[in-house]
Amino acid sequence: MKTTRTERLALLQHQIERLEARRARRELKSNYFAWQQVMALLLGFVISFVLLAIFRPLGVLAILGAIAYFYYSRKQQVAYSDSALKLKNLVQFYETQVARATLDWEHIPAVPARSEQSDHPFENDLDISGEYSLHQLLNTAFSHEGSLHLRKWLLQREPDLETIQQRQALVRELTTQTRFRHKLAFHSLYTTRYMSELFDAKRILLWLAQDDAPRPPRYKLLVPCVLTVILLASLLLYALGILPVMVPLVSLLVSVSWSLFTMRDRLALFADASFISQSFAQLGDIFGYLEHYPYQEGSRLQELCAPFAQEKAQGPTHLLTRLRRLARMASFSQDQVGALFLNAILPWDAYIADQLALSKQVAITNLPQWLSAWFELEALCSLANFAYLNPEYTLPEVVAQEKRGDAPLLQGTALGHPLLEPEGKVTNDVSFARQGDVMLITGSNMAGKSTFLRTVGLNLCLAYAGGPVNAASLRTTLFELCCCIRVVDSVTDGYSYFYAEVRRLRQILSRLQGQPRYPLFFLIDEIFKGTNNRERLIGSHAYIYALAGQHCLGAISTHDLELVALSDELPQIYNYHFREHVIKGKMSFDYCLRTGPCPTSNALKIMRLEGLPISWPGAPAVPAQLEEV
Repeated sequence: MKTTRTERLALLQHQIERLEARRARRELKSNYFAWQQVMALLLGFVISFVLLAIFRPLGVLAILGAIAYFYYSRKQQVAYSDSALKLKNLVQFYETQVARATLDWEHIPAVPARSEQSDHPFENDLDISGEYSLHQLLNTAFSHEGSLHLRKWLLQREPDLETIQQRQALVRELTTQTRFRHKLAFHSLYTTRYMSELFDAKRILLWLAQDDAPRPPRYKLLVPCVLTVILLASLLLYALGILPVMVPLVSLLVSVSWSLFTMRDRLALFADASFISQSFAQLGDIFGYLEHYPYQEGSRLQELCAPFAQEKAQGPTHLLTRLRRLARMASFSQDQVGALFLNAILPWDAYIADQLALSKQVAITNLPQWLSAWFELEALCSLANFAYLNPEYTLPEVVAQEKRGDAPLLQGTALGHPLLEPEGKVTNDVSFARQGDVMLITGSNMAGKSTFLRTVGLNLCLAYAGGPVNAASLRTTLFELCCCIRVVDSVTDGYSYFYAEVRRLRQILSRLQGQPRYPLFFLIDEIFKGTNNRERLIGSHAYIYALAGQHCLGAISTHDLELVALSDELPQIYNYHFREHVIKGKMSFDYCLRTGPCPTSNALKIMRLEGLPISWPGAPAVPAQLEEV
C-alpha cells in the first residue's frame, strides 16, 4: 500500500518527538556526570585529606579512587554529550525534511545566489535557482559541488535520453533506500557541523594538482637516518666509556645543523599537514560510511559507489586515516624550537614528508573519482528525497521522438506546480500532439496563465534532470526548453523592459533558425506586454506566424483576445483559457484550463472592486457583465 504525503509527514513528526525525548535524556545524563566530576574533585580532596591525616596508605588509595572516578565521569560525560549532539543533528535533519514537505522556506537551507541578469533561457523565468527556487527545495547536498551538480541537471538545455533513464533508475532505487539516504545525510551533517557553508572540494583538488615535487629526494630521508644512527651509536659508545664526550656532541651539532638546513621544508610540511587535517576530517566519516555500506549485489547504487570498494590499503578509510595521522605527527613542527631538536635526534620530518608524498600519490589516483561519485550521489539523493517526501509525484516516461508512435509529443495528466503548497493546489492536463503546435492561452488577470506556463516548464526540468514530476502521469519526448516569462530591464546596460523582452524573443527565433537538435519548447507569458495595444497586436500576430508549423511547439499567453482568431488562419493554433467568477461582489478563480477563447475579462471588474472609477461624464453605459459586481 502506497504511503501518502500526510502519513510521511506524521512519521517525520513522530521521529522528531522520539529523538527530542532521547536527546533530553542524554543531556540529563551528560549534566549528571558533569556534576559527578565536580564532586569527585571536591569530595575526593576532602576525604583524601582526612584519610591522609589518619592513615596515609588509605589516603593515597582515596586519591587514586577520586582520580579514577573523575576519569570515568569525564568519559561518560563526553560520550553522552556527543550522543546528544548527534541526536540534535538528527532532529535538525528531520525538521528540514518537514520544512521541505510543507514549503516552509524559512527553514529550508539556502543555496548559492544566482545573477538576476542571467542569459540562461529559462533559469530566472522558472525560478530554477536562487532564493525560494526549485533548486533550494530539492537540494540536500552537503558539498558545494554536489549542489552544483543538481543545479546543472535542472538547467540542462539539451537533455540526453540515456542519461535521464540512468538517473531515473537510480532515483527509483534510492527512493526506497530511506535508511541509506538518511544515514548518509546524518554523517554529512555531523562531520560538517562547524562549517558555515557547504563543503568545497576545490582546495583539495588544487592541492592534488600541485605535483611539482611528488616525492622528496631520497637523500633528504637517507641523510637524517644516517645522522640519527651515528648520534645514537656515539651516545651508546660514550656511555660504555669507549668514546670521549666530544664525539656525541659533534654528532649532535651536525644533526642540529642539518635540522636548521631543512627548516624551510619543515614549514612547508606543517602548512600541508594543517590543510590535510582540516580538509580531510569531514571526508573520512562520509567516505568510510560509503566504503563499508552493505550494498545489494548487482544494484545500481553498488555500481555508482564502486570506486569506494577498493582494497583495504587503497580504500578511503585507510588512506584518510593515514593522512590524518601524518598530519598530527607533523603538527610538532609548529614549535620550531622543539622541532629543531626533535629532528636532530630522529628523522621525524623526513619520514613524514616521504610518507605524505606516497599517500598523496594514492590520493591523486583515487580521491578525484571518490569525490566525483560522492557529488553525483548527493545530487541523486536530492531527487530521491524529493520523491520520498512527495509520494503522489511520479517518474515521467521520457521517450525518443522516433519511438513515440502516434502518441502526443507531450501528454501530462494532473500537472501541478511543485513550488506551490499542496493544500488547495489546482492541477491541469496538458497535451501537445504535433511539432509546430501552439497553445494560445487567454484569460483574466490573476486567473493562472503564468502559473500554468511555469508548471509545464518546471516539470519538464524535473523530468530531464531524472527526477519525479508533480503529475499523475507525464509522457514526453526530448525538447530544448526556452522561456520568456520573467525578463528584467537593465539600468547599467541602458535598455528598457520592452527591449529586454524583444531580445529574449529574438533569442528564441535565432535558436530556432539555428536548427537545434531537439524541437524548441517555448513558454511565452503576455507576449509584447511592454508596448501599446496596437503595436503589441501586430507584433504578436507576426511572431506567432513565425513559430507555427516550425521545428518547435509551446504555449503563449496573451490579454489580446483578437489573437484567438489566429486559429481560423493557422491549423496549428489551439485556443485555451482561464476564467474568473464574481460572486456576491467577490472575485474568485478556479485555475482550471479550458478549451476555446476566454469569454470574459476582469480588468474593469478589479478596478471597480477596489473602488477605482470606470466611467466618466458622457461615457458609454457600464458593460452588462459588470452589473453583477
